Amino acid sequence: MNADQPAKKLRDISFSVLDLASIVEGGTVSAAFKNTVDLAQHVEKWNYNRFWVAEHHSMPGIASSATSVLIGYVAGRTEKIRVGSGGIMLPNHAPLVIAEQFGTLEAMYPGRIDLGLGRAPGSDQYTAMALRGDVRNNGQDFPEQLAQLRSYLDADSKHNRVRAIPGEGQDIPIWLLGSSGFSAALSAQLGLPFSFASHFSPENTQPALARYRNNFQPSDVLDKPYVMVGVNVFAADTTEEAQRIATSYQQQFLNLIRNTPGQMAPPVDTMEGIWTEYEKAIVMKQLNASIVGNPKEVEEQLQTFLDETQADEMIINSAIYDHNARLRSYEIIAEVTGMK
Repeated sequence: MNADQPAKKLRDISFSVLDLASIVEGGTVSAAFKNTVDLAQHVEKWNYNRFWVAEHHSMPGIASSATSVLIGYVAGRTEKIRVGSGGIMLPNHAPLVIAEQFGTLEAMYPGRIDLGLGRAPGSDQYTAMALRGDVRNNGQDFPEQLAQLRSYLDADSKHNRVRAIPGEGQDIPIWLLGSSGFSAALSAQLGLPFSFASHFSPENTQPALARYRNNFQPSDVLDKPYVMVGVNVFAADTTEEAQRIATSYQQQFLNLIRNTPGQMAPPVDTMEGIWTEYEKAIVMKQLNASIVGNPKEVEEQLQTFLDETQADEMIINSAIYDHNARLRSYEIIAEVTGMK
C-alpha cells in the first residue's frame, strides 16, 4: 500500500456474492435454484453489489453448470443487483456463443450483467475432454479466445462476416478471474478488472495482486487497477455456531481431495474422526483464508483481509448447508460492513 493513501475501511469498498447453487444432501436441483434466487433477493435488499454464479461440471453438489441460463433466472427475479458469471470457463465454449448468450442477457436486463471469464475446465479431465473435444486444449489459447469474444462485442463487428446478434455494440463489463499469475498479467496488459480466487488459492493472492497492479496498463475500460478478491465467510451469532456451519464446506473440500465429490453434507460438531491428520492439513491449507466467527470476529477478520489486500471489492462465498443459516451469514456481513 502506498504510504500516502489512507487505509481502507470496510465501509469504503463494495461487497458481492459468489453462489454455486449448492445441492445439499436430501435436496434437489430445483430446491437449489429456489434457494439461489431467495439468496439473491435478500442480498439485493442488503445492498450487495453483484451476484455471481460459477460454471462447474460433473459435480453432484453444484447445479450452476448452465451458467448463462441461471444468470437469466436470477436476473429475472431481482430488480437492481448486478448478476453475472464468476466465471464462464471460456475454453469450454465458442466465443461467438458466449457473446450471443451475454448479449441476450444484457438486452433483457440492461446495465445489470457482468461477464467474468476463466480458463480452467471447471471439472475433471474426462469432463473437460467431453466439453472441449480435445484433451490437449488446456486453455493455452485463452488470450486469443478472449480477443475473439471482445471483437464480437465491439460495435465495429457489424462490418464482419460473422456477427454476434445480440451482442455487438453492447457494453458488457468483462472481468478476468484467476487463481495464479496468468490472468493477473493478462488483465493488467488489457486494462481489465481482475478478480482473484483467494477463497481457494490463498497462498497466491499477494503475488497475483502485485503482478496485476505493477503491470497495469490504462485502457478504455479502466484508468487504474480494480481488484476484487474472493473470500469464504461463515458468520453466525456465536463463534461455536460459525465453526459448526463451516464444517459442511470442509467436508465438501475433503471429498474433492479424495476424488469423491458429492452433495453438500450437513454440519457436524467436529471433523475429528472424519479426516486424517494429513487430510486436515491439506484442507486447512487451502481454506486458511476463510473467515469464521461471530459478528465482531467477522468484522475484525474482514478488516485484516482488507488491510492485507487493499481490495476494491470482496466477493463472498458462504457454502452453508442450512439455507436460513446462509442467509444469516450474509446478513451479518451486511451489518458489520455498514451495508444494512
